[in-house]
Amino acid sequence: MGAPNDVTSAPSAANQVELAIGGMTCASCANRIERRLNKLDGVTATVNYATEKAKIVYDGGVQQDDLIEAVAQAGYTAQAPEPAASATGSGGSDASAPDDEDAPVRALRNRVIVSAVLAVPVIAMAMIPALQFTYWQWLSLTLAAPVIVWAGLPFHRAAWTNLKHATATMDTLISMGTGAALLWSLYALFFGTAGEPGMTHPFEFTIARGDGAGNIYLEVGAGVITFILLGRYFEARSKRRAGAALRALMELGAKEVSVLRDGREERIGIDQLTVGDRFIVRPGEKIATDGRIVEGSSAVDASMITGESVPVEVGAGDTVVGATVNAGGRLVVEATRVGSDTQLAQMARMVEDAQNGKAQAQRLADRLSGIFVPIVILLAFATFGFWAGTGGALSSAFTAAVAVLIIACPCALGLATPMALMIGTGRGAQLGILIKGPEVLETTRRVDTVVLDKTGTVTTGQMTLIDAIVADGEDTDELLRLAGALENASEHPIAQAIAKGAAERVGDLPTVEDFANLEGLGVQGVVADGDTTRAVLVGRPRLLAEWSQYLPAELEAAMTTASQKGQTAVAVGWDGKARGVLIVADAIKPTSAEAIRQLRELGLTPVLLTGDNATVAAAVAEQVGIDSGPDTVIAEVMPADKVEVVKRLQAEGKSVAMVGDGVNDAAALAQADLGLAMGTGTDVAIEASDLTLVRGDLRAAADAIRLSRKTLRTIKANLFWAFAYNVGALPLAAAGLLNPMLAGAAMAFSSVFVVSNSQRLRRFQAANDSTSEVPTAGDPQPQRRTPVEV
Repeated sequence: MGAPNDVTSAPSAANQVELAIGGMTCASCANRIERRLNKLDGVTATVNYATEKAKIVYDGGVQQDDLIEAVAQAGYTAQAPEPAASATGSGGSDASAPDDEDAPVRALRNRVIVSAVLAVPVIAMAMIPALQFTYWQWLSLTLAAPVIVWAGLPFHRAAWTNLKHATATMDTLISMGTGAALLWSLYALFFGTAGEPGMTHPFEFTIARGDGAGNIYLEVGAGVITFILLGRYFEARSKRRAGAALRALMELGAKEVSVLRDGREERIGIDQLTVGDRFIVRPGEKIATDGRIVEGSSAVDASMITGESVPVEVGAGDTVVGATVNAGGRLVVEATRVGSDTQLAQMARMVEDAQNGKAQAQRLADRLSGIFVPIVILLAFATFGFWAGTGGALSSAFTAAVAVLIIACPCALGLATPMALMIGTGRGAQLGILIKGPEVLETTRRVDTVVLDKTGTVTTGQMTLIDAIVADGEDTDELLRLAGALENASEHPIAQAIAKGAAERVGDLPTVEDFANLEGLGVQGVVADGDTTRAVLVGRPRLLAEWSQYLPAELEAAMTTASQKGQTAVAVGWDGKARGVLIVADAIKPTSAEAIRQLRELGLTPVLLTGDNATVAAAVAEQVGIDSGPDTVIAEVMPADKVEVVKRLQAEGKSVAMVGDGVNDAAALAQADLGLAMGTGTDVAIEASDLTLVRGDLRAAADAIRLSRKTLRTIKANLFWAFAYNVGALPLAAAGLLNPMLAGAAMAFSSVFVVSNSQRLRRFQAANDSTSEVPTAGDPQPQRRTPVEV
């Protein structure tokens, strides 16, 4: 739920740090580190197993070295972040690695390959009696020992560290199980009857009953290590792929930039760029940082930031975002934000914060995994004691205990939430949807009402020429040319909207002489149109009537219709006759009606909220498909009262999402159960929201809710299967119905299932296919942000 920002209570940036944690192998490790850090006075820490990071907030009484030492005391490593290159600058080279692997992942892959080459013959000989030649058991020992000792060394090392700190994790279970299998096999081979020539060992899918001194379990140790290493390899590879979206985001920026200093062009690194510097962006180059265009015009491809495939034309005075691509002419840009202040850096920071967070369900899973391992160890001893105490063979008791240790590893439990979060938030960033935290996902499930601010959200927020109506026998282009030329001399917003719309339709506008602004009536002047000059009037019908230019019936009807829709109608006349009417309004975004339809399909009731009069509100609601009524169209609301509307809806038992873009929307965004800010809006609104829609397209709101809900469903499915797997498999193992090697394979599969299920989020598509197709810089034809059709 959104909450008003309290700058006085929020910790300063100096008291926040993110540490890279090394040595974690499961959710129990993360939970243990988190508990150790939170024991420090004034420290609040969240440790994420999937991202291998600890996000820590601490007060002035704690130093960063104290945090690193606390992690070390828990048996792990912590590294403070190096001064990072800005998001608009360089990043690591791993983002472009063709196999999506880095050095640790490749090392793990090599360990898996060696382990598999050695373990497969051991498993085959144990399972296929025909392969059991005279001294096959000694070959099995020769092949299995390196797997259990060398390939399993990470588990044994971690188990030893845990023992020194009087704790236990998943590695403890694996090390105990495989170590016991090796030691028992050594006993049976050297002191029992298993080493005798011609020994056979029929493989059982359930536990074999018999003399323990004649049984070896080398295939169990080698198979379990191999299966679990394979699962961890897939897990590590998937985790790296899950973070690819964030790394790609960080890699988008330019690395060097051409700046203008002392009248000369100089090539410098992006980290040397400062606010106020003017830099050159040539066609095809990336814009180095956020800035304002001071010279030139071009089309900018912002698809990498917004997910919107169509480039936008820009010119002097327009703002541009770092990492977008100049697809047209040469630009000179003045830097307004650099480094960590840029929009790209803020996007990356927001995505990473969301990935590092924990949903409520995951916190419960973490608490369970923290106590799960000790319980499993006790259960394994109890299983051994039960089978041994009821007259069963020691081999049966031992095998059942090992199966319990191996099957119970809670690895999948720890991955259930963070893997889905990493992939879901990363995919959202690719589509221009920024999710602030995991608690947002839980909120989207409950939302049933969406309040839409009209101006800037449903509409463009700019006065636009939307129609030109001419009297019988008149030419539309001539009407636009003459009226546009006259209005171009005025600074009134309506006049500028007419001038801009006319210029986009007919091109260059004629010159004006004897211009006069008649307050309350309109404007007049002489327009030189080619070889002719015309005395033109633009304004209220009363102005034209003073010059005996009366509107014909069709033009009067057009003005009446426009007034009923809350639009502004301007009459135009020249040479003693009324010639036409121009309609100006805050144009509805062309995608708004489709967005409303998509929100309805998600089970949401749209509510239009505006400070405009009821006539305008009703007309907009009708055009976009919002039902007209006192509960769904709320007009004439003062900015300060928007939050009261949200509170009233909540008091009626509704779970409210609010979509807005302005400073006056910030309080309502914070009050709403779910706040969605248009990325084209103000920083204050974005800061107060839970979700940011970078594209400024209302359809992204529906996409954001769909993605959030799908991510939450994935998390719940992951947690269900992780719990169900352990709950269902433990009794089978304790009852002696599960061979330890198969238990190891099943445990590894559970982790692979969780990461594979989470990977499905990578295929999430925006409802509007064009937003998910990211073109190259020169593909589509550029168009203006607000096209005018008249």
